[in-house]
Amino acid sequence: MDKNTSLNKKKLCMIVQNPMVKGGIAAVISGYYNSRLESDYDITYIESYRDGSKFQKLFKALSAYKAFRKLLKTNPPDLVHVHSSFGPSFFRKYPIINMAYKHGIPVVNHIHGSALDELYTNAPKWKRRMVESSYNKCTRIIVLSEEWKKKISAIVPAEKIEVVSNYCKLYEDTVSEKSKDLRFNKKQVLYLGRFDNLKGVIDIPDIATIAKKAIPEITFILAGSGETEPVIEKIKDLGLEDTVILPGWIRGEEKEKLLLESAIFLLPSHMEAMPMSILEAMGYALPIVSTEVGGIPQVVQKDYNGRLLKPTDSKSMAEAVIGYLTDRDSWESASNASFEIAKQKYSFEAHVEKLESIYESILNS
Repeated sequence: MDKNTSLNKKKLCMIVQNPMVKGGIAAVISGYYNSRLESDYDITYIESYRDGSKFQKLFKALSAYKAFRKLLKTNPPDLVHVHSSFGPSFFRKYPIINMAYKHGIPVVNHIHGSALDELYTNAPKWKRRMVESSYNKCTRIIVLSEEWKKKISAIVPAEKIEVVSNYCKLYEDTVSEKSKDLRFNKKQVLYLGRFDNLKGVIDIPDIATIAKKAIPEITFILAGSGETEPVIEKIKDLGLEDTVILPGWIRGEEKEKLLLESAIFLLPSHMEAMPMSILEAMGYALPIVSTEVGGIPQVVQKDYNGRLLKPTDSKSMAEAVIGYLTDRDSWESASNASFEIAKQKYSFEAHVEKLESIYESILNS
């Protein structure tokens, strides 16, 4: 009997965020629901995080610990798959990993974050020991890029670390001539994500100021939430209210509409792992203008499907945007390249295949 036989399905507990959480981890997990994973494994989802007040977040975490303890007593899983990041996410998952370890249940820790310095590299000894203890209790560590495998191998043996790229869904309509005409002529640049220092959103008004001089009709849509006040203040100071637009956090049809009508995806991050937003944009055949940090160069092939610049180099990023939006051939070539890379290397099917191979290597050992 194989894993597809219903009576022989292995039991998997996945520690996840609430589906309505704003961010890349929830976007990754959303694809697992009603997918092949659920056909192949008996999955119990336990939500350990939600957006909201500190009290609501604490209550959610405590509820997750209670649900996990109950599961261990009544229907223990064969494997636990934890989705984690750095910062508070690490501490939320710490008790889950400890409980599973004490019950002899293998743990796959799927790390999505990028701020390792604060959690480990530049952290006090007590915190470093805590990270080392927790990570080494995991049977496998999943990271998003080869660069992050090298970094995490300072904490756990490299043979315990697997690289599993994020994935994207493909939108075939975006490579039609009609779609290309609409997008190129609209001159709309899109950012999707959190507003914080690491994402470099504060640099976008400077990029827009330079780009507007060359392309007066250009617009920048910055869709997201977080520390918006500094960006809004800078937009006002530079007189960009009609050029840089902040619609807030969007999802569903509204998000799809922006991806379908934009010409370029802009992500001026100062630090990253492997951003889901870039992969998503590539699934919509968007050329990328971004930075040479984290796992981004693994996804964006420099001068092929995008331009990669140094963080905070607003002038060069503006020139990259201008270059694409004033040269149809260059823009179209990068658009086609983004779609082809997404199709060949970052399909959802390949992502799930890699996850299942990791599960099976553990369960059959």
